[in-house]
Amino acid sequence: MVLLAIFVTGCVTKTDSRFAREADREKAVKNYVQLATAYIGQDNIDRARNHIDRALELSPENPGALAAKGLVYQSEGEPELAERAFKDALDSDPDYTRGRVYYGAYLYRERRFEEARDQFLAASRDTDYPERGSVFFNLGLTEERLGNLDGAVTAYRRAVELSRGDARSLLALSRTLVESGEYEAAARYYSRLTNLMQRNRNLRHSPESLYTGIRIARHFGDRNLASSLGLQLKNNFPNSVEYQQYRVMTSNGQ
Repeated sequence: MVLLAIFVTGCVTKTDSRFAREADREKAVKNYVQLATAYIGQDNIDRARNHIDRALELSPENPGALAAKGLVYQSEGEPELAERAFKDALDSDPDYTRGRVYYGAYLYRERRFEEARDQFLAASRDTDYPERGSVFFNLGLTEERLGNLDGAVTAYRRAVELSRGDARSLLALSRTLVESGEYEAAARYYSRLTNLMQRNRNLRHSPESLYTGIRIARHFGDRNLASSLGLQLKNNFPNSVEYQQYRVMTSNGQ
C-alpha cells in the first residue's frame, strides 16, 4: 500500500508539471503574438517578425502567429505569401475569428469583394468575438462595394447596435440611408451622431459627415442648417470630393 501511494503521488506530480509546462508555453505564445501585433500596428516590422518567429518555434501551427505573419507579409507587399499565411491560420483553426477578419480585410484590399464578404459573414456569426461591431462595419463596406445597398444598411445597423453607437458606424448608416432614400431614419441616426460630437470634443466633422448632413437638411427644407454645413465644408475641406458634389448640387438647384 505504501509503494502504491508513492507511485500514484509521483504520477500526479509529473502530470501537474507537464500541464504547467504546457500552460507556460501557451502563455508565452500568446504574449509573443500580442507583442507582434502591437509592433505591426506601430509599423515596427522587424520586431514583429522576431516575436512571430519565437511564437512559431514554440507552436508551429498556432493560428494567431500564422495570421500575424500574414499581416507582416501584407505590410511588405507580398500578397501571395500573406494569403498563404492567412489560409494556414484558418486551416489550423477554422474558428479563429480574428484570423478570418484579417483575411477578409486582405481580400477587401485586393478588391476581391465577394470573397471578403464571405469571410466577414463567417466572422459575424461568432457571438463571442469582442470586436463584432467592427466585423459588421467591414461587412457594410463590402456590401457597398458590391452594390448591395440594402445589405450595407443592414450590416451598419448591426454595427451601430453592437458598438453602442460609435461615430463611424452612425455616419456610415446615416449616409447609406440617405442613398436609399430613407431620410427620416437617416435624420434620426445623424442626430445621434451630432449629439455624440457635441459630447465628445475630440470628434470633428469630416467632409462625408458634413455632406450627409447637408443632404438631410435640404431634403427637409432646413435651409439654414444646410447653408451652415455647406459653409463649413467650403472653409474646411475646399478640395474634397464632397465639396465638389455640394457645388454641383447647389448649381443645379437640387
